[in-house]
Amino acid sequence: MELNHIALYVNDLGKMKLFYEKYFNTKANKMYNNPKTGLKTYFLEFNSSCRIEITNKEKLSNVTKEINSVGYINIAFSAGGKNKVDELTELLENDWYRITSKPGTTEDGYYESCIIDPEGNQIEIVE
Repeated sequence: MELNHIALYVNDLGKMKLFYEKYFNTKANKMYNNPKTGLKTYFLEFNSSCRIEITNKEKLSNVTKEINSVGYINIAFSAGGKNKVDELTELLENDWYRITSKPGTTEDGYYESCIIDPEGNQIEIVE
């Protein structure tokens, strides 16, 4: 078994598409738009078989996201080495994204950093 995709409801499809394309080297398919349901979707593909689906529809409920709450914690992306983690984290910080943990080695041995995406989701960047 292998992970196929992760889906996220987002408020701003265009902004989130550009975010993942710029910082995580994804490529978007043509937007799917279902006029009956109001659903709009992009699949963002990585070099692997895994994808992220970002989707939007009318009347989404907005709730405040707290990092330390039950449920979704983060999405983790492998940057390809410690230097890549450092470089990407610095780029995101320079572009004014919130860094929740600077690059470093965790107690369980992972070299990582954590940032918050444009819509409040935590992303972990690992080596």
